[in-house]
Amino acid sequence: MEQRESVIRQQLTQFILAGQADFYRLAYSYVKNPDAALDVVQESIVRALSKAGSLRQPDRMKAWFYRILLNESMNHHRHSSRLVCLDAALEQQAVPARDHAAYLDLYDAIERLNLNEQTVVRLRFFQDMTLEEIAQATGTNLNTVKSRLYKSLHRLRELTGEEVSYE
Repeated sequence: MEQRESVIRQQLTQFILAGQADFYRLAYSYVKNPDAALDVVQESIVRALSKAGSLRQPDRMKAWFYRILLNESMNHHRHSSRLVCLDAALEQQAVPARDHAAYLDLYDAIERLNLNEQTVVRLRFFQDMTLEEIAQATGTNLNTVKSRLYKSLHRLRELTGEEVSYE
């Protein structure tokens, strides 16, 4: 059993080293702060390494780790969204209103999706995960992932002003 855990730890370490930039980008897309994103990735790595023995199927390591990373990112996002920095609040008041067309670029549109929809879009298009991997990483039914992706893409088309085609 110890040998199996040692092999899994080695595989996990290699996976983490190879994907650290991707992990950072995903965490940053949730927390919007470079230092916080690094903290989220670090905490995810610590959790994953401490629970390496619980990984029963090493071939699902990617989905397993992304689930940890998503949970850490969303936890940090939830906790930090409750805090309001006085400087940030003052900056937001001082910013002039943007015109509607400038506001609706792709990244702003993604931010306007709900958290579940954002997750599916980010994992599918920014992390190049398959729908099955997304289902595993989020602990969601595959059909639910497909439905969320379809709805998200439809909403993104509406938000960015692209014409929606049902063909």
